[in-house]
Amino acid sequence: MMVSHYGMSTKIVNIMGAHASKLAKHMQHLSTGMRVSCVADDPSGWAIGQRMDVRIRGIDQACRNAQFSQSMLKVAEGGINSTIDLLRNLKEKAIEAASDTCTDSDRRTIQKLFDQYGDQIDDNANITFNGKILLDGSLNSPALDTAQVMTNQSLSTDTTAGSKLTDLKRRDGDSLNILATDTINLSYVKNGHTYYGSYSAGTTTLADMLTEFNNIDGAIFDAGALQDTSLIGTDSAGNTVYTADNENAISFAAAATGLDGAISGLTISVTDKDGQIKKSATTALNDFHESIEPRDKQSSGLFYTATSADANRGMTSAIGDMRGYSLGVVSKEGHGLDVSTQKSANAALSVLDRALERALAQQTTIGAMSMRLDYTISNLTTESENLTAAMSTILDADMAKEMTEFTKENILLQAAQAMLAQNNHQAGWFLSLLQS
Repeated sequence: MMVSHYGMSTKIVNIMGAHASKLAKHMQHLSTGMRVSCVADDPSGWAIGQRMDVRIRGIDQACRNAQFSQSMLKVAEGGINSTIDLLRNLKEKAIEAASDTCTDSDRRTIQKLFDQYGDQIDDNANITFNGKILLDGSLNSPALDTAQVMTNQSLSTDTTAGSKLTDLKRRDGDSLNILATDTINLSYVKNGHTYYGSYSAGTTTLADMLTEFNNIDGAIFDAGALQDTSLIGTDSAGNTVYTADNENAISFAAAATGLDGAISGLTISVTDKDGQIKKSATTALNDFHESIEPRDKQSSGLFYTATSADANRGMTSAIGDMRGYSLGVVSKEGHGLDVSTQKSANAALSVLDRALERALAQQTTIGAMSMRLDYTISNLTTESENLTAAMSTILDADMAKEMTEFTKENILLQAAQAMLAQNNHQAGWFLSLLQS
């Protein structure tokens, strides 16, 4: 028997301490819902969980970025929709003005509409999102100083720059039936102004036609840049451009680079000696479309959306220039497209067709970007969800198991307390020795 140091009670106290410590830990897990509530619980699990948490928060922010960009694209799309509506209305009025049932007084009234709508198109281009102008070309891709190129893929693949107009054939091999006595009527629109010219077909060639265009009011086309192969030219990104079917075609390049050298619209028609338009020949010969867009030099642009938690894995997009001057429906001085005469109204139709084509192309580009963002948002949401589930597996507490362990330790602690009390009570027998 020892009085100063009673070993049994000390042992029971130690057991009580161990149960109390475990009970406190399980209580902490239950109250926080975390299996790893501090580094000491599981150092490696804690580190993995923290890295996952940083990743999840980054992904969630990237998802919000994608949603913000999608909202911005919707604003830009709304501006382009308005511009397309204006161009549709302008084409209707241009068709009206191109008919001789319309008087010069009527055309002057229509001209006022063109001036106002042209100004509205510029207003559409200056719409903003969070202070950023969207459609003025500032978010377009970087570009070299690029000359416009117009290509005709309706003529036979055998057509060359030296082909006589009277020998021209369509793509399917049928003759255009242009006669030497026919008249070739030319017109083009540049900086809002319409220019005309005409000459007898005779024995002239396509190269001669290019010369006739340049004789109207100065050199608008580069005589040395006429192509009659599948090669079209070099675009604003420095890429070599070929025809879509890789077949030969006729291409005219503007004499000057950038928007100032661009032709807004080009019209060619063939009339016989009685002044009747040869529609089949005119349709094929007039089918010049812009194959390389004119661009002024631009060192920066684009907009970047951080759609990933990692660096340099976001989405880079471009929105083109939707200003009236870029579309060709407004002059550099701010005047609307000229429709004051029957000829100018007729020439304006090709300008409006080109403007509509560019606006629709930009609209579909924005639609494609918006659709991609839909998938990006869906992917980021799924990734965040899966990582959260993985982190939960590592860090979260199994509440049923923790409750079971808590109950067990609580019972054992109470049992130890009872045994300590019983042990202390039994130890009192030695007092009887002191009394005897």
